[in-house]
Amino acid sequence: MDEPSEALATGIDTYDVGMLFERIAASPAEFWQKVAVIVTATVVLLYVVDQIFKFLEKHPRGDIMDAWWFGLRRPSAFLVIIAGLYALAKIEQFGFNKGYPLGVVNLLKLSAAWVFTWVMFRFARRLQLNISTDRFHPARVDLGTADSLRTLIRLFAVSCGILYTLDTLGFNLSSLLAFGSVSGLVAGLAAKDLVANFAGSIMIRMDRPFVVGEWIRSPDQEIEGTVEEIGVRVTRIRTFDQRPLYVPNSTFTRISVETPSRMLNRRIKETIGVRYDDAAVVKPIIDDVRAMLAEHDAIDKNRILMVNLLSFGPSALEFFIYTFTRTTDWATYHQIKEDVLLKVMDIIASHNAEVAFPTQTLKVEMEPSEQG
Repeated sequence: MDEPSEALATGIDTYDVGMLFERIAASPAEFWQKVAVIVTATVVLLYVVDQIFKFLEKHPRGDIMDAWWFGLRRPSAFLVIIAGLYALAKIEQFGFNKGYPLGVVNLLKLSAAWVFTWVMFRFARRLQLNISTDRFHPARVDLGTADSLRTLIRLFAVSCGILYTLDTLGFNLSSLLAFGSVSGLVAGLAAKDLVANFAGSIMIRMDRPFVVGEWIRSPDQEIEGTVEEIGVRVTRIRTFDQRPLYVPNSTFTRISVETPSRMLNRRIKETIGVRYDDAAVVKPIIDDVRAMLAEHDAIDKNRILMVNLLSFGPSALEFFIYTFTRTTDWATYHQIKEDVLLKVMDIIASHNAEVAFPTQTLKVEMEPSEQG
């Protein structure tokens, strides 16, 4: 037992509840006046503290300070009540004016650990809300990252509370920490896949190759869909046929991942063939297609735009279109692409030419007839 505990515990070995009621019954009017004053002061202080925190919450200075005010509001009221009880206990008739039993001292110390954990839990909950929504500014992190931060803060609070409780109850923390280290090594070897997945979830949140709500795919594995949740062990992906796909987080440390949701443009890349019979108008066709794309409102002029003769194909003179749309929306992109291809067909037809299709020319040579 430490010195403060000894100091508080001295003077009282046992506490007789029956004697308490006898002392209260025989108390003079001065006792009840003290009780009334302490109770009234406690109630007033509760109201003042509540109003102060209401004011601070209405005038926050950033998401972190707002989370602290929210975290401290209810526990502060609890501490005011504890302080009022402490003041009452100091009145002579209650019998604690000379000190407290060791059990009461330990209970107060355990209450401090509980209040600390309570504050951190409330702080973590409010901080998650503040940084993942638009309460003060545009959301800075995705919901999955905010949820992980909340979990880490709560784990820290619970760990500190447990260690403090064990120390208060007289356990040797050095032995417990040494045992925990050995047990953690054995558990880590036995659950290496679980540890690898947990480490993978941390790397995903640190490197942020994707976040919840983004479309991802991997060229190394058959993984494609929208990320719904990044958990501690697995990431849940909703595929385009609406099936849930659960991928262990450690997988993402070994494969390449594309995030099409972050693309800046969508590409149009097409090869079009014109008949060899229309070779004389291929150059004007290419020039008109290039001009059409340069004037198209949906084409991004800041990106590369190419329309050139590509090759002499087996049955056509082939030219290619290479350009980018302004939009990244999949449905809108296909509408733009359809419009471009239809205009290309109109340009070819305006030159009295035709789009080529696979053909074969068969040349038959006739042998000269025999002369008699």
